[in-house]
Amino acid sequence: MLKREEKKVHTLILLHLAVFLAGWTGVFGRLISLSGLPLVWYRMFISIVTLALALLFMRRLHVPKWRQLVRIFGCGCILATHWVAFYASIQASNVSVGVACIATTSFFTALLNVFFNRKEASWKEFLISFISIVGVMLIFSLDVRYRLGIALGLLCSLAYAVFALTHIKTAEKVGEDSATMLLYELVGGFIFLSLCIPLFLKLMPNEAIIPTGKDVVWLMLLGSIFTVLPFLLQLHAFRRVSAFTVNLVYNLEPVYSIAFAALIFNELQELNWSFWLGIALIVTSVVIQTLRVKDR
Repeated sequence: MLKREEKKVHTLILLHLAVFLAGWTGVFGRLISLSGLPLVWYRMFISIVTLALALLFMRRLHVPKWRQLVRIFGCGCILATHWVAFYASIQASNVSVGVACIATTSFFTALLNVFFNRKEASWKEFLISFISIVGVMLIFSLDVRYRLGIALGLLCSLAYAVFALTHIKTAEKVGEDSATMLLYELVGGFIFLSLCIPLFLKLMPNEAIIPTGKDVVWLMLLGSIFTVLPFLLQLHAFRRVSAFTVNLVYNLEPVYSIAFAALIFNELQELNWSFWLGIALIVTSVVIQTLRVKDR
């Protein structure tokens, strides 16, 4: 029993490390000049190469069976949609708005979990999610200047909730390890975005798809250290704790990203009482769920 308890605590520590690293991804959305779709396309390509080389070095690189591969590719398409919506949200508003909307992921997860797993709605999970949502509302004081950015941010959160639940079901059926799952999810997302690029160029002919010299540096960092590592830690956590817990802990990602954006881009010139109260509520919701998992 103690070993099981220690494993869960260890998983939660690694999960929080993943969230800290993920907190930088919003900053890269501002540093890189490319728009959402080409940015994610390059990010996925670099991540695929990085992870494939790592698996090859460890002699763990293999191709799953075709039916399993199709399922994993489907998860990758959802992941790609999540990332594109995330960076589009940042570019339509700012880093703070884009990442703060991520705090609604736990609400969507609790809601969709009823349909995905045919479970009764957990009023405790909805209550904890509601605390996070109130926190988001307080951070922006119900500011509607960034309507498009907020809408894209909510789409980003919804897509990630669907991805998390779909990934867990797929992992149970295909029986692949986290690294292999991630590699072929990235491949699936990369293929999906490659098919979308002609439409993107037709609808947005003035958008650049070739990165600048600085973009290449940021993309390399984003696609390797700040994508592969946190995602491996996160997918590992999915096997030990619930999707709701993982997504709720990821509510801390906006806290990190907002702090980084404030330091680097000076986005938050005035940190008023509603901002700090909103951050406190988000952190509180994460602490409550962490304690609930530990008690279990």
